[in-house]
Amino acid sequence: MQHRIPVETLGKEGEVMAHAIEACVHCGFCLPTCPTYLVLQEEMDSPRGRIFLMKEVLEGSLPLEEALPYLDRCLACQACVTACPSGVPYGELIATFRLHTEKERHRYPLERVYRLGLLRTLPYPERFRPLAELGVRLKPLLKPLPLPKPLKAPLDLLPNRLPEKETYQEVYPAKGERRARVGILLGCAQQVLRPSINRATIRVLQENGVEVVAAKEQVCCGALNLHAGDKEGAKRLAQKNLQVFRDVDFVVTNAAGCGSGMREYPLLFLGEPEEEEAKALAAKVKDLTVLLDELGFLPPPPPKRPLRVAYHDACHLAHAQGVREPPRRLLKAAGVEVLEPREWEICCGSAGTYNLFQPEIAEALGRRKAENLKATEPDLVLTGNIGCLTQIRAYLDQGIPVLHTAELLELLYEGRDAVV
Repeated sequence: MQHRIPVETLGKEGEVMAHAIEACVHCGFCLPTCPTYLVLQEEMDSPRGRIFLMKEVLEGSLPLEEALPYLDRCLACQACVTACPSGVPYGELIATFRLHTEKERHRYPLERVYRLGLLRTLPYPERFRPLAELGVRLKPLLKPLPLPKPLKAPLDLLPNRLPEKETYQEVYPAKGERRARVGILLGCAQQVLRPSINRATIRVLQENGVEVVAAKEQVCCGALNLHAGDKEGAKRLAQKNLQVFRDVDFVVTNAAGCGSGMREYPLLFLGEPEEEEAKALAAKVKDLTVLLDELGFLPPPPPKRPLRVAYHDACHLAHAQGVREPPRRLLKAAGVEVLEPREWEICCGSAGTYNLFQPEIAEALGRRKAENLKATEPDLVLTGNIGCLTQIRAYLDQGIPVLHTAELLELLYEGRDAVV
């Protein structure tokens, strides 16, 4: 007989977790889609195994520390959500569980410093840029050395050169008749590592009759903090964005993780005065491809020569937001041949900061994803998330360009060749 989850001691967070746990019938449909189960072949490294562990911890039958090694290896990619016939909201469960238990867990001093360092730098471009510049300069010297994993992983993912810093004007007017007025989330690490994605997004929106507001007061979406269990840090960032994006029709995101993170804002304010406002903002958040698809896409001229594109589904777009068809419809309307790689549902191993905390598993997944993409024999690879782009580029043959969907569309609007 199933033990009752003590929801009365956990408030609305307890209700969210209890609902998810009780919905699971342990059928096993999630197993083939779980990246860690594919790599490790361990039941407790599967979604149903982790649900059992979380249930035992919440009921007091298992110490948290015994469950954490398995729970920490979860990428929160939510491929299991797509596969689940019972509709288990696993994404809400793992996020809420991490928020609830973070203060109770023990972290070793070096782990605590490393985690704190990431949370205090990555979400803030003005802090992350000088650190990334230092890493780029030191990379040729340090890469041959036997570095500890926390140092080697971020160095491997850094590009050989950082792009110039991008500056943004407050408002970008629509081209032709204005069809919508949106705020764009500029992101954090993306502004440092690939600012061309934001530039391309703005250009593509303008071409489609959209006025774009690039509010200077905006901050990181908070997804990194949320998925790391830093509830207060995530709430501070979310509260700022709740104010910044009040007066626009929609909030456009061009990073799957950011879009998913903003749609999870209600989890941060369960039972609090901001909960309804968080729900209202979450309902306005749309991925670039979804907004264009819903507005009625005004395609660019077709490419000058046939273009074969392998499209990689970012987990937090395909699984967390249920968005797969809009980017494909846009690309086909633009005259691009879309190639479908094997194992589209399997995470590439990026998953926010996962490739920094779990580099061995992330590398195995990155190499697996790169091989599947390469097997389609594409001219280039496309994705809708900066984390995926960075991860795939690290393991894919250098001769195959990796672009964001917006970057390709911008090239087509300009009549430029996408493959040099």
